[in-house]
Amino acid sequence: MSDSSSTDHISADVPGIHGTSHEFADLTDAEIFNAHQGGKIATTSRLNLETIRDLSIAYTPGVARVCEAIHEDPSLAHHYTWAGRNVAIITDGTAVLGLGDIGPQAALPVMEGKAQLFQRFVGLNGVPIVLDTTNVDEMFDTICRIAPSFGAINLEDISAPRCFELEKRLKNHLNIPVMHDDQHGTAMVATAALRNACTLLGRRLKNLRVVISGAGAAGVACAKMLIAAGVKDVVVLDSRGIIHPERTPLNSVKSELAEITNPRRIRGGISEALDGADTFIGLSRGHVGERELQRMAPDPILFSLANPDPEIRPELAYKYGAVVATGRSDMPNQINNVLAYPGVFHGALAAGAPKITSAMKLAASRAIADIVGDELDAEHIVPSPLDTRVAPAVSAAVQAAAVTGQ
Repeated sequence: MSDSSSTDHISADVPGIHGTSHEFADLTDAEIFNAHQGGKIATTSRLNLETIRDLSIAYTPGVARVCEAIHEDPSLAHHYTWAGRNVAIITDGTAVLGLGDIGPQAALPVMEGKAQLFQRFVGLNGVPIVLDTTNVDEMFDTICRIAPSFGAINLEDISAPRCFELEKRLKNHLNIPVMHDDQHGTAMVATAALRNACTLLGRRLKNLRVVISGAGAAGVACAKMLIAAGVKDVVVLDSRGIIHPERTPLNSVKSELAEITNPRRIRGGISEALDGADTFIGLSRGHVGERELQRMAPDPILFSLANPDPEIRPELAYKYGAVVATGRSDMPNQINNVLAYPGVFHGALAAGAPKITSAMKLAASRAIADIVGDELDAEHIVPSPLDTRVAPAVSAAVQAAAVTGQ
């Protein structure tokens, strides 16, 4: 699948950075493409079909009894079909990883991977669905029509600002959990990481001055969740600079953001935003240089989450930052959404919750932070993505929040 001029090695080696893993430096195209051949997931039967009796129970005539029962009481579908443990993973392929708009077919391997993670961490079925449209009305109509087959909807890799409208409309219309993971998964894990960074450094969320570079799906959600968690001073930038109420034009999402952020009403670009700030969260393709970092408060918290190329070069981040996090799996403190979404969806489904609320997301974020416990240090402010304690803890926290309504 790659021509002779392309490299057959993917290097994740970052020389000179402490805590860097070299585990991925020898990945080859052959290894990667062989693993993906034929797709990464399959549908399998939970029942043995060895005898005529087996067939009679699983299919006709036995299946008719179950159909009749569900017809009389539709809520039984949650118990007697896979819908109660089935999450649709839906994308239009417009904002895939750091690749951007690569279309639905090229996005399918990512959706398959996400289905694997649902199964691996919480035993839920994930069904990848790629839509050959970017029209919000068409996407909304399609998702609503297939929703009876699923217990929840995980929107994925849909570009802003369409993702905001689509998620809002689906949440208002459907009576099952709907979440755009690029928004809320990132926000939950980043908030957990920042909470632990504050604990490590003896700081308090309410006293932070946070700068978020990027006003897309993740940036908007992070700003809102940090404010809900207690941060008072959040400044958000897009490609045109600092967002504030007097700036025009602003779409409806950014207008709302302008009203709840930037309490000092500063203007300008990244230099002005970082002047005296003690926390940077990068969720864009921008770059922050040494001059900008020198304007920050001493020992800042630096989350450069663009992947694979962080907004702040690693050598600079470690030179200036008291705590550093990235979106990369080969460096310490990876802000990885897999810490959040499996447990969130599992908890919501287990609780029978029709919505995933702000309280449930905050509870999930706290659970992620709490897992670190005595292991907390500058290179361990979030758990490993493979930590098997995380998903059960997140699920339990979400269920408790759903039951109490808090």
